[in-house]
Amino acid sequence: MIRLVIGHRGKLVRGALAAVLSREPDLAVIAEYESADEILALCAGDPRLVVVLDPLLPGRLGIPQLCGRLDGQPVLLLIDREETTSISLALTVAKESRSVGVIATDISPDDLVDAVRGVAEGRPVFDGGLALVALRAGGSPLTEREREVLLLIDTGATVQEVARSLSLSAGTIRNYLSRILAKTRARSRIEAIRKAQNAGWI
Repeated sequence: MIRLVIGHRGKLVRGALAAVLSREPDLAVIAEYESADEILALCAGDPRLVVVLDPLLPGRLGIPQLCGRLDGQPVLLLIDREETTSISLALTVAKESRSVGVIATDISPDDLVDAVRGVAEGRPVFDGGLALVALRAGGSPLTEREREVLLLIDTGATVQEVARSLSLSAGTIRNYLSRILAKTRARSRIEAIRKAQNAGWI
């Protein structure tokens, strides 16, 4: 029996995934969550669980960090072909861990079941079409300096502390942050950090 945990931000989607997967005699959905932190609390250290995961799942942990903490545990990332940031993130995570599979959300229920069984058995599961979408979408919009600023902000540093660390003025750092917010289409620094992490830009 393959035991499954589903993590997805959408309640309706979580329920639909659980319904499809639970129909199979060798699959059992034991939990559904809407937060990355809940997933980690239940699943860390239990390689018998397969995690079916939304790459934009909210929580204090970004998906790269969550998958890193679930090291060696089977994870299947479900990607919307229209969300290029999710695709870039998923490719980055899959490259760093052989236990992470990546499929698109528009596959058939039978293909979803096969993908779950594949990651559970340690077989490579990867939708090559997603890689093509990512290549066409291009890389990170952030410059190297903008990445440095955002990474320092992520540590909890203030604008003044970032400025001292990079030998720049506080005004220059604020200008960088304004450009970062525009490029990530974020309303706050915290949202910009999360979006950049989810996209694999930092």
